[in-house]
Amino acid sequence: MFDRGRLKAGETFFVHGGSSGIGLTAIQLAKAFGATVYTTVGNGEKAGFCRSIGADAAINYREQDFVAEIAQLTNKKGVDLILDMVGGPYIEKNLKSLALDGRLVQIAFLQGSNVALDFLPIMIKRITFTGSTLRPRTVAQKAAIAQDLHKQVWPLLESGEVKPVIHATFPLKDAKRAHELMESSKHIGKIMLEVKR
Repeated sequence: MFDRGRLKAGETFFVHGGSSGIGLTAIQLAKAFGATVYTTVGNGEKAGFCRSIGADAAINYREQDFVAEIAQLTNKKGVDLILDMVGGPYIEKNLKSLALDGRLVQIAFLQGSNVALDFLPIMIKRITFTGSTLRPRTVAQKAAIAQDLHKQVWPLLESGEVKPVIHATFPLKDAKRAHELMESSKHIGKIMLEVKR
């Protein structure tokens, strides 16, 4: 959001999967840094929870067209930044939902990475489309990210302004049950495995 997406106070931010661990953290951080925050969710309970932690609007992707909803919420301007972990058909819809000079940061592809895409909106709107993953980064790059997190994010966690949301914790031996819960999409927040030492 901040490194690749360059999110600034006063901008509009849109994150997919708002009730996921990443989504809930993104909502809280964007709000703490002064952004207007929109998200997608799969049901009314998740929408209510996302609004309760700071989302200005939560769009039920099963019942609403998020492109039309974003257009309405922004008076057809579009949003400044989108954080997407869905991919697939969302990519083209994301491009339609971005404002002039908007940025799209792709961090996963739950619905696939191979898509046919009209690139014209990228040119017309001067969109920046980038991605990020942590695993292939060098130790020095990971250390720099950790230092930035300690400086910028840890104070928000320590003060309670940003709170991790843990839906359930399972002993490691019940990892199968944890995966079943995750695949059911009935959770809000992270699902943790407890490893005893």
